[in-house]
Amino acid sequence: MTWWQGLLGFVSGLLIAVVTAPVGVSGAVFLLPVQLSVLNVPNPAVTPTNLLFNVVATPGALLRYRRRGQLGGPLLRLLVLGTLPGVIIGALVRVFLLPGPQVFRLLVACLLFPLGLWLCVRTLRPPRSPSPSPVDTPSLRSITALAVAVGIVGGVYGIGGGSLLGPILAGRGLPMAKVAPAALASTFVTSIVGALTYAVLALLTPGDIAPVWTLGLLCGLGGLIGGYVGAHLQPRLPEAGLRLLLGTLAIALAGLYAAQALN
Repeated sequence: MTWWQGLLGFVSGLLIAVVTAPVGVSGAVFLLPVQLSVLNVPNPAVTPTNLLFNVVATPGALLRYRRRGQLGGPLLRLLVLGTLPGVIIGALVRVFLLPGPQVFRLLVACLLFPLGLWLCVRTLRPPRSPSPSPVDTPSLRSITALAVAVGIVGGVYGIGGGSLLGPILAGRGLPMAKVAPAALASTFVTSIVGALTYAVLALLTPGDIAPVWTLGLLCGLGGLIGGYVGAHLQPRLPEAGLRLLLGTLAIALAGLYAAQALN
């Protein structure tokens, strides 16, 4: 890795985290195209490198949320309970079934585009009746099942799951003040487990499976600073604006990945 790649990784991580931390996304999902197309990180090593970024970057935002008393609660426990086994399954799928970049990018686009569109439409045209309460037993079970599925996707893509959990939970009517800290905390925990899973697989399987450690750490250091700043800004931003930002980011990323996959 050259010095300019390290500098670009640091700056990219910082700027992305400033924008994404207020909506509960670590920024790894937006760092992924930079690593693939600009920094030329090989597949599937780009996935654990992204997870390493999450591990280093998210504590800055989480510290800020903790100081405001926004961490903890049943939502966080449900998300972690589901995403932890999911991310291990996702890592196995990524290494043995989806090692190539084209299908990988296309699947990301197919997942993020409808989520972003749904969130934007729901924000601009909210339903007349109130959303179902997330505290009843069926909803708790559905959130856990959702977390397992998102954990698998996060393990495959190296995004920790926050970029998917955020739009889905916000689209269901949960306030961003609850969604953002819980999604980001679950991303942090599952990224640790996911990165360790890839490290073990790298010892047992040939190929570029281990993370690019130096790059992941530099990107994460930038994300650590940017995430703290972004979490600090969150209370000053309007709820509808945060929802639209999250939806727009998801749509933009879907378009970028689709274009790269079809080229």
